[in-house]
Amino acid sequence: MLELYQWELSQYSEKVRLILDYKGLEYRKIEVTPGIGQVELFRLTGQRQVPVLKDGNKYIADSTEIAKYLDLKYPERSLIPQDPKQRGLTLLIEEWADESIGIKGRKALFSAISQDQNFRKSLLPTSTPDILKNLVEGVPSDLLTVLGLGVGYSPDVIKSAIADLKQDLEALTLLLADSPYLTGDEPTLADLAVAGLSILLKFPEGPYLDLPASIRGKGVPALVNNPDYEPFFTWRDRLYAQFRKPLIGTTTGSAPTSIQIE
Repeated sequence: MLELYQWELSQYSEKVRLILDYKGLEYRKIEVTPGIGQVELFRLTGQRQVPVLKDGNKYIADSTEIAKYLDLKYPERSLIPQDPKQRGLTLLIEEWADESIGIKGRKALFSAISQDQNFRKSLLPTSTPDILKNLVEGVPSDLLTVLGLGVGYSPDVIKSAIADLKQDLEALTLLLADSPYLTGDEPTLADLAVAGLSILLKFPEGPYLDLPASIRGKGVPALVNNPDYEPFFTWRDRLYAQFRKPLIGTTTGSAPTSIQIE
């Protein structure tokens, strides 16, 4: 069985999970704990960042490289069209989504959790002990702002990211106005990348992530509460309903196994 080294809340890991589900491939999730888990991941694969896919004795890092590998090794339900123009557009949108929605989504989510104690507590996996949940919930917003500055998430940076995301969502909504998918009548890597990477903007309504049910459908207020972007999120949730396997009752969707240090 394929093995996916991941973080449950990594939007790049979710992009790969959606691709695997779309192709109907069985896989086991291995949760890599930030810090110590990355040491073990580096020992195994030479990579510290997730996602990393293991197929037999082969390790593939980076969500884009994983997508290309899966399309070559498991060609059923192709991700990348053969038509030159459609192929180019698919690859262009996928690369843009990685660099725009993927990166800016983290900054926008940081703003949301900084302002809402209940929200950041709910983002913890369901297996998190109550004592840790209460500790996270009690972190003052001012301290989170200071921590944000330490990683480059100043108020101006966050404000700019949200403004850019609004433009991104407007553009995506326009592309989908008269088409079921971003590049035509069939889903491609472009659709799966955009949908998976957008989870930090608004979490899917269904049981697809190891998060409390109370967090489903919630996200960055400036984006989630704007009716102009509702068509995009409706499209995204429809795509999830079509292709993403829910956590309950499936081998693919079983809870992730934590990586262990020997």
